[in-house]
Amino acid sequence: MQIQPTVSQEFIAHAIYQMRLNLPRIEKCFAQLTEEEVWKRPNPESNSIGNLIVHLSGNIRQWIVSSIGGAKDIRQRNEEFEMQEGLSQKELYDLLASTIQSAIESIQNLTEKDLLKKQSVQGYHYSALGNILHVVEHLSYHVGQIAYWTKVLKGQNLGFYDDNDSLNSTNEI
Repeated sequence: MQIQPTVSQEFIAHAIYQMRLNLPRIEKCFAQLTEEEVWKRPNPESNSIGNLIVHLSGNIRQWIVSSIGGAKDIRQRNEEFEMQEGLSQKELYDLLASTIQSAIESIQNLTEKDLLKKQSVQGYHYSALGNILHVVEHLSYHVGQIAYWTKVLKGQNLGFYDDNDSLNSTNEI
């Protein structure tokens, strides 16, 4: 007999899956970029890939690791966008990977009651469920920007879906 997961368990499993899904995409981008290109800004009003990685790490830490996991909130958001160098591709990747791992550890055993507990982050008052949803969406949004900027710089397909031949399948009812 197979045990059915609860809605909470299903939500957490998919949130973790989506967070982990983005790390190989960043790895593929970094494999094509030089250290200089990681910190290159498309224009003065835009962020570099390096800025986006530092920003994502700060955001995930604040919205999940601190608010849900109970770690001290040490985020300095403005500094995330002021950086113009300082971390290598490896350091950036390791920063984001360790932050995502800390977020996963903070949410993996939450109960339904925990997921519904209200949190205050940046003046917003969401449940832990809302905070997790915010992080998954925010991470995907910026990884899309990173992928787009990599494609602009390199003019190449990044191959995110090369191993998935079922993308053209239709839904079965």
